Amino acid sequence: MAEGQDSSHTGVRRYFFFTKENVSSDWKDLAFHLGFGRADTDNIACRNRDDKSRCMDLLEEWVKRHGDRATVEVLMESLAGANLQSTVDGLTTKYPGKMFTIPIHERFLSISDAFLGSIRKYYELKLTKLKPLIWNDNFTLSLSDVFTELQLIQTRAKRSGPAAEIKRLDDLFNSNVTEQSKTQRCILIEAEPGGGKTTVMSREALDAVSRETELGRRHDIVLLIRLREVREGETIEEMVWDQCVPETTEGIDIQSIKPILQQNESRVLFLLDGYDELQPEARAAGQAIPKLLSGKLYPNSTIVITSRPSSEGVQKHAQPDCHARIIGFSSELVTKYVEKYFAAVGKQDLAKTLTGHLEENDVLGNLVKTPFFLMLVCLLWEEDQMMVSTGTMTGLYGNLLTCLVKKHCTREGVDMPTDGMPSDLATALLQLGKIALEALLKNESQLELAEVEKQNVNVKLLLKLGVVFSEVSASKLHPRKQLTFAHKTMQEFLAGRYLATVVVNQNIGDLLKLQSINEVFEHSTLIQFTCGCDSRAAQAVMYGLVNFLPTMLAELREKATKYDQPEKEIFDTYERFTLLCFRILNERTDPKVLQVVNRVLPVIKLQNYKMDRKQHAALKYFLQNHQPSDTPYKMTLEVNGVSSDVIVLYYLEQTFTSPTPCLQLDLKLSEAYFDSPDETSRLVSVLKNVPRLRALHIEDENLTPEKLKPLVQGLKHVSLLEELRFISNTDLGDAGIEVLLVGLDYVPHLAVLHIEDCNVTDVSMASLASYMDKLSRLKELHLNASEFGDTGLVSLATVFPRLIAIQVLALRRNRFTNAGMPTLAPALCHLPGLLKLDISGNMIGDTGVECLSDILPYLAAMEVLKLSGTGIGDKGISALVKPLAQLVELQVLDVSHNSIGERAIVSLVQTFCQPSALDMEQNPPRDKSGTTPPHCNTAPQERDSEKAKGTGQMLQTPPSKLSELNMSHVYQRTPVHLPDTAAMAVAEALPRLPALKCLGLGEISMETEGFQALVQAAEEHPMLRELT
Repeated sequence: MAEGQDSSHTGVRRYFFFTKENVSSDWKDLAFHLGFGRADTDNIACRNRDDKSRCMDLLEEWVKRHGDRATVEVLMESLAGANLQSTVDGLTTKYPGKMFTIPIHERFLSISDAFLGSIRKYYELKLTKLKPLIWNDNFTLSLSDVFTELQLIQTRAKRSGPAAEIKRLDDLFNSNVTEQSKTQRCILIEAEPGGGKTTVMSREALDAVSRETELGRRHDIVLLIRLREVREGETIEEMVWDQCVPETTEGIDIQSIKPILQQNESRVLFLLDGYDELQPEARAAGQAIPKLLSGKLYPNSTIVITSRPSSEGVQKHAQPDCHARIIGFSSELVTKYVEKYFAAVGKQDLAKTLTGHLEENDVLGNLVKTPFFLMLVCLLWEEDQMMVSTGTMTGLYGNLLTCLVKKHCTREGVDMPTDGMPSDLATALLQLGKIALEALLKNESQLELAEVEKQNVNVKLLLKLGVVFSEVSASKLHPRKQLTFAHKTMQEFLAGRYLATVVVNQNIGDLLKLQSINEVFEHSTLIQFTCGCDSRAAQAVMYGLVNFLPTMLAELREKATKYDQPEKEIFDTYERFTLLCFRILNERTDPKVLQVVNRVLPVIKLQNYKMDRKQHAALKYFLQNHQPSDTPYKMTLEVNGVSSDVIVLYYLEQTFTSPTPCLQLDLKLSEAYFDSPDETSRLVSVLKNVPRLRALHIEDENLTPEKLKPLVQGLKHVSLLEELRFISNTDLGDAGIEVLLVGLDYVPHLAVLHIEDCNVTDVSMASLASYMDKLSRLKELHLNASEFGDTGLVSLATVFPRLIAIQVLALRRNRFTNAGMPTLAPALCHLPGLLKLDISGNMIGDTGVECLSDILPYLAAMEVLKLSGTGIGDKGISALVKPLAQLVELQVLDVSHNSIGERAIVSLVQTFCQPSALDMEQNPPRDKSGTTPPHCNTAPQERDSEKAKGTGQMLQTPPSKLSELNMSHVYQRTPVHLPDTAAMAVAEALPRLPALKCLGLGEISMETEGFQALVQAAEEHPMLRELT
């Protein structure tokens, strides 16, 4: 490779000195064009004292981030883009004869000027005008006339807190918004059917080729590809020639496109529209689109891809750097769209009346957040305002179809029947619905005209009606005459109408060829339309789904309703199915459908921020019409007020409007922001309607003792309460705990009391001790993140003899030390049924752990022990090892964030290994019958003595039940080192831990040989799923 063409790190670095000497104070402009955000430049500025150093730091950081993508070509283009042409010219002079003798951006234009110009003209011709009324060829709208920016929300899969709201795609490249400093190669944007995905991509393509957006300024080549047009075997270059440039563009053909894309790869933007419409054959591994997503093709390009949320596949081939979803129009944007629409059709007076109607109709108001549905509402409002009364998708499309039939009958001089439509139209529409269904199952949205005509469908009649239109396909590679629907949802509606006529007598699983519950989600819109068409069809669909997936749904229900928190994937799947059931109930609010939903969902788990207004309306209908029974109906509802449009108290008042005595409710309120005692009194009024309230969880930073008083008095109305949790209520303090304790008389069935981060001191512990007689049924006590220290521990220890039913004790981060352990440890002996003990975050040190070790053998039922961040060293681990070996029920041990070395790590792992026969022969179990736990009565000792009888005859102990062992360290510049011998010892021990699922060794360094041995042992372990 010529010197000037060297794109390696060494090659590009040779130009850094000249660049930093000449760029100097303009380094931030260069940073912008190299893809750095404000947060990046602020960090660079802070760690360097002058602009030249900052420029050099920027260039080195650029190479570090982009590796082989950091080429001299990109550097020169970025300099030119930052208006630093003098530096470009200087480099050209200093290095004569190199590949950039001609300035990069000029050379680029000379290569592909015709290509770029043809793309821009093609987009302006194809994308600028819309034809929303397919039955009226003369009616067109400009995209700029009716397009209004949608609201997008950036999803945060691995972060808590609210998602970042963005207004346009450019925000996804702003590190201050996304909090991501790295360059984003792949962005996934999801939206519900009709949510505006295609419109967003069309507008972005037009703006980008005009360089009106940041995406356009960063990319010279913008390629909009409709994935529904892609066929099996097509190359990327064929797709570009097929969809992005006119066939007559001089000098451009399929062969010439590839070198253009290769030479300018880092400046190429792929806008891939509609992954859910990509044919299955074109999704297979080895096809062009999967290879593009995975980085096997054009890895230095940028991709924005849209899809429905229910569609699977994008994540199979790519790990999106950013994941956003379109949530549709806000109320302000709805008004703006309506005004633009009616201005475009010259009927401005209708805009005000429609917006007023939408403000009064909550359900319809939610439906029109979806752009395509809003357009339909505008069309119907223009035609007949009485037809815009429905709040369902099916009703809206049904009215639109009625409108089209009326128009057709008027044009053709045919009488419109009072109870339906002309028979020829009815027959043709059902035939079209059947064909539409068959196409959906093949993931096709266009119908081959010749194939439709073979089935004796009256195509001319359907074209006159306006539900489909005839066109030659947009594809130059695959030209064909086809019938096209105005929108995929219209295809799904017509298919649903047909499906509703046959599903009563046939199984939905067979009709849709379902193989998994994910395929149910893929067809969720079709299923909603089917159920919305007919009550009997809705019942048949629900029963059919359950009958088709009995084992899977039963397993999902079981795991999602266990006492233990289900795994996230299982919970999310069950929740998605629950939300689908409520969408169906919203489409068909019928008592018989309600009964089926009740049978299908024996328990409901919902989060308000995952529900839309339609689903919330269905939930209210469900609660208001649920039939009383002897068995209470179980529901878990989480209401989070983090969103500005959710007022928690108002949401609850709208949900629980009347008494529901048969509802057993677990209610979690986060960021409720009760502003006064009057508002907590209103909360009590809501709770009166749910007398079987089982759990109440309040996480609210501004809950004070005065606001708490009405709520505590209201506990008398929910006397069956079993769980009470107050978390992050820092204004409560000791005074708030005094108020709370008074209300314990009202809840005799209380089994879980959880007080965390409520600014509690030792004063509250003394008060709590005097009330414990009222909590004889308590099974869980969580007192975390408080200030009671060793003094409070003394008061707390006195109550343990009265808490004989306790199974879970959590005392995290309460500032007690080793001085308090001689009090706590013996008191734990009064809790023989203790299953979980968590004292993490208290600096008890080695001496404190030694106190705990003395009594651990007498807590034989222990399943979970958490000692994270307790100041334990090797000495403390040494004291723990012996008693831990006797806790045969132990499943989870967490000693992370402590100062333990290699010997302690190895000894801990080996402690839980299933002993061999030789081990048992050489080290038989020790008889503990003669020992007595310190300062305890003899009950535990007697029980332990009985269990120890005959241990001398035992040949082996049961295999370890340990499923999680966490020994991770905190981050430090010089991490703890695990040499090869120790790492291999851990690796050799893993096969003897048959139940182990998670092993934590974070922030521990290893050498290559030991690390590889450990990884291999983890891969071969049948149960281990997480090694960190």
